[in-house]
Amino acid sequence: MTSSHRTQVSTVAGERAMLEGWLDFHRETLALKCAGLGDAQLREASVPPSGLSLLGLVRHMAEVERIWFRRILDGEDAPPLYFSEEDPDGEFHLAADDTFEAAAGAWRAEIARARELAAPRSLDDLSEEERHGKRFSLRWIYVHMIEEYARHNGHADLLRERIDGATGA
Repeated sequence: MTSSHRTQVSTVAGERAMLEGWLDFHRETLALKCAGLGDAQLREASVPPSGLSLLGLVRHMAEVERIWFRRILDGEDAPPLYFSEEDPDGEFHLAADDTFEAAAGAWRAEIARARELAAPRSLDDLSEEERHGKRFSLRWIYVHMIEEYARHNGHADLLRERIDGATGA
């Protein structure tokens, strides 16, 4: 994933290619929203009273990728990266030494692992783990991830515009 490229989603692809294309498109959109900013700008909670920042969104999406692909789909014992029982929104609570470089590295690693875990499965394969008493097909997880990214990319649009006036992408 580069900061200047975004997947062009086919309008005629099969279901799996379409779902994976839209998920990659939204992953790349978040990267584009963060591109060209310094750590201080990426940490900026620019829409008061919300403490939401672009860095926090990247950390959150690393957690979301980890939860849905490693823990739920694969049943892997993958403890949280940033949150805890004591701080359930920890990915949004930044410490002085938290950097975008570290968060982006974790996020990219989670995306790579998600792709690896999804590749051998069919869209109808069910998750190894349950959540709220339910198992999920890979298809459902893909659609949920697209929704999750789309919602947070809307937040990222507002944050980025407030930080430096950049719109679009």
